[in-house]
Amino acid sequence: MITVSHEDGHILAVVLGEFTVQDFRQFEEEALYDIRQQGKARMIMDLTGMAAYTIDMAVEEIRFLKQHRQQFERVAIVSDDQWVTWSVWLNRMMTESEIEVFDDVADARSWIISE
Repeated sequence: MITVSHEDGHILAVVLGEFTVQDFRQFEEEALYDIRQQGKARMIMDLTGMAAYTIDMAVEEIRFLKQHRQQFERVAIVSDDQWVTWSVWLNRMMTESEIEVFDDVADARSWIISE
């Protein structure tokens, strides 16, 4: 399950339980809306409540990142999971965005809104 909100200058996506391709597509719609409105998007992905993800979601994420590699200015990932951190490292090679991993949403928010 995913919830997505448009906050002051960024998107906040919170994943709870299993992260499915349907969840990712919902995220895509919200992110593309922000990109159309602002040109580039800043985003926080809170994955601290994520229990698992589906393979088709991972494939969709790769496709989306390759297609929109220049449209995200900053991406903050909140997680303490080793596999998520490894995945972020791989995603850095496919996008031109600044991507950082944080243990805490407050730290991620401070970074995402800083210039």
